[in-house]
Amino acid sequence: MNSAVQSAINQGTTGILDYLDDTVESSLYRNGKVLTRRDPDGSDAGTEGVLRFKRQMPIHDARLLTGDARQTLARNGHEVLDGQGSIDGIDFLDHHQVVTKYYPQCAEVVRAFTGARVFAFDHNVRSATGKQSKQRISGGQQVQGPAHIVHGDYTLTSAPQRLRDLSQPPKTNDTLRAVLQEGQSLIRPEEAARVLADGGRFAIINVWRNIAREPVATHPMALCDAQTVRSEDLVVFEIQYQDRIGENYFAKHSPGHAWYYYPAMTPQEALLIKQWDSAGPLARSKGARSDGSDSAAPCSFSFHSAFEDPSTPLDAPDRWSIEVRCFALYD
Repeated sequence: MNSAVQSAINQGTTGILDYLDDTVESSLYRNGKVLTRRDPDGSDAGTEGVLRFKRQMPIHDARLLTGDARQTLARNGHEVLDGQGSIDGIDFLDHHQVVTKYYPQCAEVVRAFTGARVFAFDHNVRSATGKQSKQRISGGQQVQGPAHIVHGDYTLTSAPQRLRDLSQPPKTNDTLRAVLQEGQSLIRPEEAARVLADGGRFAIINVWRNIAREPVATHPMALCDAQTVRSEDLVVFEIQYQDRIGENYFAKHSPGHAWYYYPAMTPQEALLIKQWDSAGPLARSKGARSDGSDSAAPCSFSFHSAFEDPSTPLDAPDRWSIEVRCFALYD
């Protein structure tokens, strides 16, 4: 075993991760068995079929990995970038400010890293205390709680569908509805059609960031090495909005899953999380083989989840974070 990997294991932590129970049927495509409903402004309104099973897992310190052992966005599905500048002056509880001031920053971070053309299109602000108090974002939805379930944000169906959606004028729950002109779409219809018809490469990448002054201490993010994910681990989770159905992949436990985190993340760091890559083995094979079987290809996506770190002090400040979803179109 690489010495850097062994050090990360030795100096990491443990966490309780919520998987789906082994009795839940694995699925690559929608079957109507595991789902949630959203109210008119996009907030949670109840779930069905989500049978959780808690597993204590070792979570390794990704900051200790160096050289070839370092986790990367292309191979493993996640990577931290430091020195991403100040976010002072942006009110993250004001929807319009986030969309007009922060989205361009996120798009530029992903563009500079990938070389692709990038379009920021959606976001969530998360805080346990904000969720508990039902704090509402001005001009937007309620603050969401940290997502304590192992998941990926898109599927074989929902990733290309999201590209089609963004090539049309926004609907009721679309984040950009208030800033796009009537009849305007974020991505040109002919551009989306060309990428989908010609097998062009597209990716969906989240820019996750701490928006509090203090380093993250509560509900840190755990990230699963994409090379350890198999297609049989996946369960489609439907998200039934008022005007469309989205999909995530939830996960069933596998002893092979390798988990990492970046302790004490600061506002100057951006965590890139790959939500989908059409060049990944899962996407290209439609799930016929496990994601890690083609070492030359970029990974398809990375499972992730908030977790409880037992080393967190009882008086630690609450985590406030934002994730902005970005479409990357490769020429």
